[in-house]
Amino acid sequence: MSVDPQDKALIDAAVAARTHAVAPYSGYRVGAAVRTVSGQVFQGCNVEISSYSHTCCAERVAVFKAVSEGHREMEAVAVVTDDETPAAPCGACRQVLHDFGPGMVVLLANLEGRARKVMLRELLPDAFAPQQVLDHIRGAWSQSESG
Repeated sequence: MSVDPQDKALIDAAVAARTHAVAPYSGYRVGAAVRTVSGQVFQGCNVEISSYSHTCCAERVAVFKAVSEGHREMEAVAVVTDDETPAAPCGACRQVLHDFGPGMVVLLANLEGRARKVMLRELLPDAFAPQQVLDHIRGAWSQSESG
C-alpha cells in the first residue's frame, strides 16, 4: 500500500508508542496513534497488568488520551504490531473507535513496513451507536413519566 505523508506520520507515531508497551504476560506489544479531526495526534500502547482482564489495549489508551485532552472526534487510527500480517483492533477497541469516529480510517501496519488501510465500518459493520443508548434511555424515561 502506498501511504500518504499524513498517514505515514500516524504510523510512525504508533511505532514510537509501541516502544512503551508493557506486555510482561503475553509479550504482544502494540502501539497506536489516533488523529483527531483538528489534526492532533495522540499515542497509546498496550498496558498489561497482573489482573489481566483489566489490561488496556493501545487503541483505547490513545483514544482516552485524546478525550482527556478535550477531543471527541477522531478521523484516523494507526495500529502497529510485529505480526507478519498487521493485526486489526479487538472488538472492544472497535467499539470505542466507533463511538469517537464512526467514519474513521484504520491503518494496520507492522514493523517491517507492511500496511493496509481499511474503513472502520468494514471492521465493525452494523455497529452499536451511542445514539441507540440515548434513544433507549429517553424512551424508558418517558414511559416511566407517563406510567
